[in-house]
Amino acid sequence: MKKSTIWIIATIMGLSFLGLLFLQLSYIEQMAKMKKEQFDESVNRSLYQASHNLEMNETMRYLEKDVKDTERRAYSQDSMMVDGLDGTVKQSHQFAVAADDGTVYSSFELKTFAIKPASVSKAMILRTDKSSISEASKSLQEIVRNRYVYQKALLDEVVYNILYTASDKPLKERVNFRLLDRDIKVELLNNGINIPYHFTVETSDGREVYRCPDYTDEGREHVYTQTLFRNDPSPKMGVVKVHFPDMNSYIFSSVRFMIPSMIFTVVLLITFVFTIVVIFRQKRYSEIKNDFINNMTHELKTPISSISLAAQMLNDDTVVKTPQIMKHLGGIINDESKRLRFLVEKVLQMSMFDRKTASFKKKELDLNELLESIASTFSLRVEHTGGKIYTEIEAVDSAIYVDEVHFQNAITNLMDNAVKYRKPDEPLDLYIRTWNEKEHLCFSIRDTGLGIKKENVKKIFDKFYRVHTGNVHDVKGFGLGLAYVKKIINLHEGEIKCESELGKGTTFTITLPILREDTN
Repeated sequence: MKKSTIWIIATIMGLSFLGLLFLQLSYIEQMAKMKKEQFDESVNRSLYQASHNLEMNETMRYLEKDVKDTERRAYSQDSMMVDGLDGTVKQSHQFAVAADDGTVYSSFELKTFAIKPASVSKAMILRTDKSSISEASKSLQEIVRNRYVYQKALLDEVVYNILYTASDKPLKERVNFRLLDRDIKVELLNNGINIPYHFTVETSDGREVYRCPDYTDEGREHVYTQTLFRNDPSPKMGVVKVHFPDMNSYIFSSVRFMIPSMIFTVVLLITFVFTIVVIFRQKRYSEIKNDFINNMTHELKTPISSISLAAQMLNDDTVVKTPQIMKHLGGIINDESKRLRFLVEKVLQMSMFDRKTASFKKKELDLNELLESIASTFSLRVEHTGGKIYTEIEAVDSAIYVDEVHFQNAITNLMDNAVKYRKPDEPLDLYIRTWNEKEHLCFSIRDTGLGIKKENVKKIFDKFYRVHTGNVHDVKGFGLGLAYVKKIINLHEGEIKCESELGKGTTFTITLPILREDTN
């Protein structure tokens, strides 16, 4: 599959997962917002009703008090009058309500009957009783009307007392805080809210007059307020403030069922990303493997061809077998055989390190002497290019405890790469430096070769990786040299870094720990 096809599929799937995740987050946000609005509305409605109940309770208290006081001030009067001329008897009942200053709020009189007992026969008495019943019915209607006037007078006095008496009292005397707490709780339950709350009561100018016993500041970022006695003058009003410590948990509980779906979506997204990474990694490994096979085929083909050609010359009867020719052909076969063995051993070495079957035979060496010895070996190859090797020995404590063969091979690989990747037809200079840094021993190998692009520097230590030079095999190798070097340095508890600039050269810096003899 082409790389572009993989990228298109990955982009489409990635955008789909992100879109699904975004829709889920938007849905959760909208649900939480809707729940919050419903919660706000329910709380405000509950507080309004609780404040209304508070005013109603105050009105009822004043009504009961004023009714009792007024009834105590009410008086009734019964009277009977006899007309001396004709002997007529008149009976009446009068009821009145008056204020302290003598003002009469209500007064009504109930007439019973008026008769002359001596001049009424029994039959007439019966008829008179019927007319008296009619008169009594009219009197009852009069009583109802007057009673209405009486009750209205009572209410007028109650309203008068509330307007001019109740509002003059301090807020803490007007509010029954325990009753207010109960009303708030009941109204919240009626509106479907059953979570803890804390409340305070303040005056209109912000002075706190009451705080619930279990009050805490937790959750005060969302405070609900409601005016108490909102019909009073502004300075006489009160304010109740309520907040809910567990409000966020209450809101979150309504969208909690969406959390598993989001988790599954995130898991799928991570799995998809991991799958795409694995696909690209496998594709890169496949490309590296193909490059390795091509390089290995090319590397092995040259010595095999040389050995085959030498063998054909030995078997060709037309070729004169002089001692010089025999020695030359034997040397070719011997050199190319060594080269084949070296290439095969190089692959086997990396295979052993991958299986962790390689063993070290460590001993104490002097790094300064080791680098000078390797530099002397490479001096002819470097001078052949017209350049020179410069050594700068600054390390005082230069003792290291390493495997001589593998560590020497690692340094040789670094210097061999410097020679192989030099600028064509230009002299190559190598700079070798050692120094001490705190509790570490450091050395660097710097060349003036081709250099490496920044995007390739972090890949050069990967196994089988080679910087692309097109389909040109002028530089021989499998891409195992630097991977082998890094493996050796790491197994010696060291660290290797590479700094390079294209066209100017490359510097490898190796840091090793202080000398520690292996006790095993």
